[in-house]
Amino acid sequence: MSFTDWKIETINNILPEEFYNLIEKNKNHIAKIFPVTLENAADLEKTKQFIALNQDKENHKEGYFFYPRDINTNALIGYLCIKSIDNQKAKCELGYFVDEDYQGKGIISKLVSETLAFCFNTLKMNKVFICTSKINTASQQIALKHHFKQEGILREEFKSSEGTLEDVVYFGLLKSEYNTHER
Repeated sequence: MSFTDWKIETINNILPEEFYNLIEKNKNHIAKIFPVTLENAADLEKTKQFIALNQDKENHKEGYFFYPRDINTNALIGYLCIKSIDNQKAKCELGYFVDEDYQGKGIISKLVSETLAFCFNTLKMNKVFICTSKINTASQQIALKHHFKQEGILREEFKSSEGTLEDVVYFGLLKSEYNTHER
């Protein structure tokens, strides 16, 4: 099922209140995969600081932030960040989620596709990677659909919201692979 009534917004078009509402609405849905974001959006004041910090990161080219927005309701329906940017090695990481009510509609797939073009063509990255929980099969399917290769399991690499260290599955996509599949 495809949902096409949405657009991609950048951080400069996001109000802290609407990001807070997105996080608040999806707390249970994202608790295990975005504990830092949850903590940074625990209340409206923290959310304002978090958005300001991320705007500063984007201004200094240390991170980039994209938000799908439902055109009909004007609500934010997801979040994608480009983080862990290493310009020396020309690589970066993607982290993303979609509002629980919009899962399975192709939104994250399209958002990842657009972001990969930005990473490889604008940022001139050589590698984009995704680290995901072993139980997050939806995220793993997004990686595989976009021709990422599973490169391994990073043991006890991620601290969960419960404070336990968990393994993550590491997927990587090289620019040469991206170029091959985009033709």
